[in-house]
Amino acid sequence: MRTFLISLALILTLNARSEAQYVTPPKSPGDKLLADYFRNQVSELTVKTFAEIDTLEEWTSHRPEYRRQLLEMLGLDPMPTKTLLDPVVMGTVESEGVLVERLHFQSMPGLYVTANLYRPAQQQGPLPAILYVCGHTKAKIDGVSLGNKTRYQHHGLWFARNGYVCLVIDTIQLGEIEGIHHGTYRKGMWWWNNRGYTPAGVEAWNCIRSLDYLQSRDEVDGDRIGVTGRSGGGAYTCWIAAIDDRVKVAVPVAGITSMKNHIVDGCVEGHCDCMYMVNTYRWDFSMVAALIAPRPLLIANSDKDRIFPLDGVVDVYSKAQRIYSLYGAKEKLGLYITEGPHKDTQEIRIGAFRWLNRFLKGDESLIEMAAKPAFDLPQLKVFETLPKDEMVTTIQESFISNVGQGDVKTDSQADVENLINELKQRTFGGWPQHPAPLNTKVTATKGPNTDARMIEYTSQDPYRLSMYYLKGSSGDHAQVNVIVLDEAAWRRYSAMFVGFFPKQFQDTEPDQSRTEQGNTIPEASTVFIVPRGVGPTAWTGQKRERIHIRRRFMLLGQTQAAMQIYDVRRGLESLRQLPEFQGERINLVANGEAAVWAVYASLFVDGIASLEVTDVPIMNRDAPDLLNVSRVAELSDVLRIAKLRLEL
Repeated sequence: MRTFLISLALILTLNARSEAQYVTPPKSPGDKLLADYFRNQVSELTVKTFAEIDTLEEWTSHRPEYRRQLLEMLGLDPMPTKTLLDPVVMGTVESEGVLVERLHFQSMPGLYVTANLYRPAQQQGPLPAILYVCGHTKAKIDGVSLGNKTRYQHHGLWFARNGYVCLVIDTIQLGEIEGIHHGTYRKGMWWWNNRGYTPAGVEAWNCIRSLDYLQSRDEVDGDRIGVTGRSGGGAYTCWIAAIDDRVKVAVPVAGITSMKNHIVDGCVEGHCDCMYMVNTYRWDFSMVAALIAPRPLLIANSDKDRIFPLDGVVDVYSKAQRIYSLYGAKEKLGLYITEGPHKDTQEIRIGAFRWLNRFLKGDESLIEMAAKPAFDLPQLKVFETLPKDEMVTTIQESFISNVGQGDVKTDSQADVENLINELKQRTFGGWPQHPAPLNTKVTATKGPNTDARMIEYTSQDPYRLSMYYLKGSSGDHAQVNVIVLDEAAWRRYSAMFVGFFPKQFQDTEPDQSRTEQGNTIPEASTVFIVPRGVGPTAWTGQKRERIHIRRRFMLLGQTQAAMQIYDVRRGLESLRQLPEFQGERINLVANGEAAVWAVYASLFVDGIASLEVTDVPIMNRDAPDLLNVSRVAELSDVLRIAKLRLEL
């Protein structure tokens, strides 16, 4: 096997940097700010990985919690109840000494897993087993899905011909029962983030139950199970090996790379949702690889893979190597690189076959047999008619248990504080742990007839944001209205800001169709808060790019809305640094999307006298996405808590 491993030094010499295949050059100051932000955040996240680990004792003491965190981020904490698998073999086919069973089982009631089990037709005693997890390959005839397992039959056949039992399972997106991987990627289902749902969790669960099934078979040596797969299957290989020690050997093929590749280099644009955990604890992917240690792990990839670039693959390998070194098990971590694109090539298969032979069978011999298909795809299809009780197509609605409306206790201040603390941990854990100084400054004024000020504050590097203050005409200055602006509200008020501060807005074109505000002075003194992504810091308006911007935030353990809430919070805090606002009553005002930002921000800032929000949804599903929030409270209950907090 060692002849197939490329040294780290050689890889770095051949190709030290990935090409940013998906990155669009920033088109505006807002785009540039956002690109800088993502770069800074990825750097922070990368430095944090393994920062608390110097010894094997430290790693082994932290490892159970790391595994629990990964289970939580996959939606598997608490672990679902293991119900009866109810396996059914629908038929068999045979070719050249290999028997293939067309079967299904239920990983939970109604969650059908369609599969092909490959085994030698003649077998003496239990054999080592391989769980093969498929990538994103369609197999359809006349609009009917045959399951992606049929496209990967050559792997199952090779393993059976070489002394293994191999279970090849369909994924939910491209299986015989066609579920969904593309919730946020294509279908606008941002409520997946609210639920803490990712199809990666369902795929991981199906892998856990597949191991249960393999261990139930008399033909299988349950103590010698390996897992492999490519592309999406490579990612699922990492999930199952990291969370289940029954996997003794793992070979993810084109399935793992660095967070930098995904976020900064834009590879997220080439991946659907099943490739990602809900990154609540802000991990880089090297942490997932490290959880497999000290069991044998071969990270396999090709050198021209656009969605798993070489530099990120090497980075994951080199960081995982640190943990393998603590175990004294560096020989059990391999990096296997072949020439080619993102494709299931013969060269890349050979490395996987040799690694699994070496560690499951103690066999170091050369690979002399090619992996070839033997069946027409329809021969491997399981169902003639799809079961009516299937839950594959709707599993996203039930896989994660969420709190119901009215379930949150609000009987005391302790209940309020408990909710806020849970939100801090599970929903707003991506907020800065050590906030930068606000450095609040008045940067522009308008007078003498009008008291108008432009106030800057630092929310989070590189975001230095502006607020706009207008002294009211009524003469009553005991209360100030603080209005939170979303993009629609910004368009309504922008002409007024340009009128008061023309030098600061010399490059801004106000919405001429909405100039009714003019330079009108409001009756009450008013401050306008403009979070990131709105007005001067707005990023691209291209729909596809905005989708992947939101997905990048999730990969950072944040959401776009969560960080806009943080900006509102910081704006409110910065007002209190100015003497004229220290004694005033603050009435927080917002509408629609901005109303949601205001409600959550009010939970984390003292001194809010009243909350005036309109057109605010009552259900998380209809609101801006916030990680895991539906596992904490429904929005109607958060509104109730926010109002109760003002009264306490």
